[in-house]
Amino acid sequence: MRRSSRLRRNWQNIELVLWGVPLFLVFIAGFLIASTQRQANYADWYQHWITAAIGIVIALGIAQLPVEGIRPFLLPLYGLTVLSLVAVRLIGTSALGAQRWLSIGGINLQPSEFAKLTAILLLAAVLDKNQIERPINLLKPLGVISIPWILVFLQPDLGTSLVFGALLLTMLYWSGMPIEWVLLTLSAVLTAILAGILPVTLFLWIPLTGFLAYRSLPYRKLFTGITMSLQGLIAIATPWLWMHGLKDYQRDRLVLFLDPTKDPLGGGYHLLQSKVGIGSGGLFGTGLLNGELTKLRFIPEQHTDFIFSALGEEMGFLGTMLVVTSFLLLIVRLLTIAREAHTDFESLLVIGIATMLMFQIVVNIFMTIGLGPVTGIPLPFMSYGRTALLVNFISLGLCLSVARRGHSARRNW
Repeated sequence: MRRSSRLRRNWQNIELVLWGVPLFLVFIAGFLIASTQRQANYADWYQHWITAAIGIVIALGIAQLPVEGIRPFLLPLYGLTVLSLVAVRLIGTSALGAQRWLSIGGINLQPSEFAKLTAILLLAAVLDKNQIERPINLLKPLGVISIPWILVFLQPDLGTSLVFGALLLTMLYWSGMPIEWVLLTLSAVLTAILAGILPVTLFLWIPLTGFLAYRSLPYRKLFTGITMSLQGLIAIATPWLWMHGLKDYQRDRLVLFLDPTKDPLGGGYHLLQSKVGIGSGGLFGTGLLNGELTKLRFIPEQHTDFIFSALGEEMGFLGTMLVVTSFLLLIVRLLTIAREAHTDFESLLVIGIATMLMFQIVVNIFMTIGLGPVTGIPLPFMSYGRTALLVNFISLGLCLSVARRGHSARRNW
């Protein structure tokens, strides 16, 4: 009976969703990557599975350790990450118009992928010790996130830099920051958009943000003036940043998704071919390794950023819905773990990882179906990329550790 009870407890502790979804996605991705390279003189699909196997071993090891034990190493890890991002600027390897990789022993590593995870870890520790009750409390979190954010943006890697913004806002809100402050932060993005397309609306929009600041911030008159001044500066700086802060291809990506037919052989080519590939799969798809558009490599970078288009062609609408549902189950499970975490640090860590994955999933899928610009964000566990896949499994190991601790706490209770 004791053995049966122990087996039952062990079975309850197995995280079927946290293990099952990533393994399923990696398994399917291997076939899709192989399909995209049928006409190429190289093959990466088996490397995807090998990297996943290494990641699984690492995740199993991390899952056995208490997450709280990482705290003493967070500052050294963060410093090493920042140094690696600086090294990318100095001696990094370039590809596709960006300098994002460090070549170590013949292996290309992408420090920006590790930067996302180290930023989550240190931000979780900072927010655990510092409650967001006054605007001045935002200085430490902003300092933690801004350094890797700026260094990644300068690579240039617009897509990954956007992840840092999503992490900051979500983790601040989860730590207890008022929703009005989140809206004020997001208002800066809307101000920049309005300044570019409908500047006349700013005469109404900026006073509205001032009113929101007056209702939610201390020292009402002071912070209302600061808020409206900052919004005005953003509106003035946006045209200059648009012309001088972004590369030509980045501006094309941000505009052409609205009408890719304006440049069907240039900036709009990826989006048009991706939508054709997904649409050609119909309800059931052509079958794995049988997609003609995928085989003929009509879509550039299909094994990385546009792996979802290969999925749509070869597994059809039902296959894409299966994958989307799997992602949804994974995110819901992470949210549950975050709610049931034993400490605030653990909860913030898991919610940061959930945000990182969710943001990448939504942006990547929206990009491939034409609802968003091409940003170069990979699809977690599916896009080919050894560094990104390893980071995803390390993140999974951290979440498994938090989940195990939650199980133990409930049993003790």
